[in-house]
Amino acid sequence: MDIASFRALLTPEGQDVLEEAAAADLGEGALLGTASRLRGRHDPALVAAALTQARFRERALAKFGRDARRMYFTQAGLEQSTRASVAAHRTRRFAGRSGATLELGCGIGADLIARARAGLAGDGVEIDPLTAEVARANVAAFGLEDVASVRVGDATEERTDGYAAVFADPGRRTARGRVFDPRSYEPPLDTVLEMAGRVPAACVKVAPGIPHETVPEGAEAEWVSVGGDVKEAALWMGDLAGDVGRRATLLPNDTSSGALEEGHTLTPGGLGDPDVRPWGRFLYEPDGAVIRAHLVAEVADLVGGGLADPRIAYVTSDVLRPTPFAAAYEIEDVLPFSVKRLRAELRRREVGVLTVKKRGSAVDVDRLRRDLGFGGRRKPEGGALTVVVTRVGDAPVALLTRPDAAPGR
Repeated sequence: MDIASFRALLTPEGQDVLEEAAAADLGEGALLGTASRLRGRHDPALVAAALTQARFRERALAKFGRDARRMYFTQAGLEQSTRASVAAHRTRRFAGRSGATLELGCGIGADLIARARAGLAGDGVEIDPLTAEVARANVAAFGLEDVASVRVGDATEERTDGYAAVFADPGRRTARGRVFDPRSYEPPLDTVLEMAGRVPAACVKVAPGIPHETVPEGAEAEWVSVGGDVKEAALWMGDLAGDVGRRATLLPNDTSSGALEEGHTLTPGGLGDPDVRPWGRFLYEPDGAVIRAHLVAEVADLVGGGLADPRIAYVTSDVLRPTPFAAAYEIEDVLPFSVKRLRAELRRREVGVLTVKKRGSAVDVDRLRRDLGFGGRRKPEGGALTVVVTRVGDAPVALLTRPDAAPGR
């Protein structure tokens, strides 16, 4: 899709075609027929642009809920954009600040729009002309032209004078795939941090795998998970940085209602390393954001537990203390890892639904499921069991567990 085709989509005729496309069957089997019918009445380039946007909107529902129905996307913009719940979470930290925010690398405008909807003025800068055009269309779709603007430009050449804050989202993907080295971000992280340091407050979006040693002194690093999956991290600087150094934030996955909940946040409690102890009655699997933020000790403290192995982030305890920061499993048995023994035990227990988890193990989960006789369809006649493959020291073990543990079962 080029800029001319996208602009045509914003005309009255383009909006009519887009509405028709959205109401049509967009499944793989019906797409060709849908395209042929629309091309019989409209320009083929316009039809292609409309079908592309309609399919993007369907995919975007998971990120943006019902707002996706009026937004516009590019392929890269959809993949890399901040989901609505995370943008709303960040906006709450910007709330109450006076002055405008300069956003470097605004993409399709998800963060810019979230702040603007909260009444926070901002200017977005995007180096790709088509993506900037899409972001402007999104700003207009929400009626926010008086609060937010988008311009084409190179983030590294922007002046920060007069801005109260900077939000930056450097590119972390190239034609070759994801970029993990912060020096290979576009622009490089060091460049972005230097620019962010020129204003009273800043937030820089980074990959969840960012090394802790990369976090600048005085900044706060926050890892965010949505529905249990780690999605991203952010570096808060200046007046926006808290005094905790790092935190894990867990947000719910539901965007369907439009009400974006605040979620839960865990911060350091000044604890040392967790105790190392034998397996107890319960296994706790900390959320990925908790692990990334090096806050496993805080979870162990919350549940009165310790680690079976000091190098593996599985917490064990003799008590069940529900916490949003870890999933709980009741341990029914701990066996030395052996495929043959596991298979026999699963048959004895008449297990029909098997979940396999691992940490600290090189086992291939899919292959193990096949080796245990669960590579095909579900066996509805049996009960459910979760096998956790891990190790204690150099000894591989398999834990037979039940998820969502409850007292007295």
